[in-house]
Amino acid sequence: MTTYIMLLNWTDMGIRNVRESPKRLDLARKQLADMGGVFKELYLTMGDHDMVAICEAPDDAVAARFALQMGMGGNVRSRTLKAFPESAYREVIASLG
Repeated sequence: MTTYIMLLNWTDMGIRNVRESPKRLDLARKQLADMGGVFKELYLTMGDHDMVAICEAPDDAVAARFALQMGMGGNVRSRTLKAFPESAYREVIASLG
């Protein structure tokens, strides 16, 4: 599976209802699992982003669908980064010649 790093920020609605956030996280975990993915880690962060999630999905289409579903809930906005493990990084660099 491919790893994705999701940078998350609460919307105005999301922060107003922040006490419900753990329930929303549980729902997001289930939604991604139902799509064949897995929610690996979630970090509450300080700085430019409110949370960082590490997820795995079978492909980019599943990751995109998951991000769109989360956005449709209206509680968070996300930026999704496709992450390459060190082995893929080394392979890409080696292919530069």
